[in-house]
Amino acid sequence: MTTTSPLRDFIKEMTLLVSSGNAAEAGIIDQGGRLLADLVRRDDWLPDAWAQPDPQYYQQYLLYCDPLERFSVVSFVWGPGQSTPIHDHTVWGLVGVLRGAELCEPFQRHHDGRLVGYGPHRLEAGQVEAVSPAIGDIHRVRNAFDDQVSISIHVYGADIGAVQRHVYAADSGGVKSFVSGYSNDTLPNLWGSRGLTP
Repeated sequence: MTTTSPLRDFIKEMTLLVSSGNAAEAGIIDQGGRLLADLVRRDDWLPDAWAQPDPQYYQQYLLYCDPLERFSVVSFVWGPGQSTPIHDHTVWGLVGVLRGAELCEPFQRHHDGRLVGYGPHRLEAGQVEAVSPAIGDIHRVRNAFDDQVSISIHVYGADIGAVQRHVYAADSGGVKSFVSGYSNDTLPNLWGSRGLTP
C-alpha cells in the first residue's frame, strides 16, 4: 500500500532546514542530501499518478513547491533509454534515485565556451548526488536501462519548473534558454489522507 507519510515528513524536515538562520547552500546540500537519501531508501510512498512514464519524453512531476519557492520536490520518470540534453539548473539541486538507475555525465564550460565532459557515472537506487553553480551545475542524465523505467526524486532550491535555465550544444557549446514547466497540473494530497493511510 502507498503511504505519502515519508514524503510529508521529508517536506517538513526540508522546510525546517531552509528556514534555519544559517541555511547556507553547503549545509542545505549536506543535510538535505542525507534527508533525501533516507527518503529514496524506501519505495512505498510515491503515488502511481506521479510515477507514470511517457513513451516519448521523460516526465517531470511536481510533488511539492514551498510557498516561498525556497525549494521544490519533483519526481523524474524515465522511460527506457530516455535522456536529457546537456543542461544546467542555476540553483542548488539534489538528485536521489528511487527506482532503477541513472547515468549522469557532468560537464564543465570553459571560458572559451567549450564543454568538457567527464564521462558518465552510474547512480543506483538509494544513491544521491548534488549539483549547483558552486560545485558543478552542467550535466546530462540518462536512464541506465533500455528495457525498464527508472525514477529519481529531485529537490531544487527554487520552483524549478519556473526557473530560466540553459541547454548546451555538445559540439559547439552553444547555449539556449528554456523554462521546463511540469508534466502534471495536480499535486499529491500529502495531508488529507492521514486518517486513511498509515
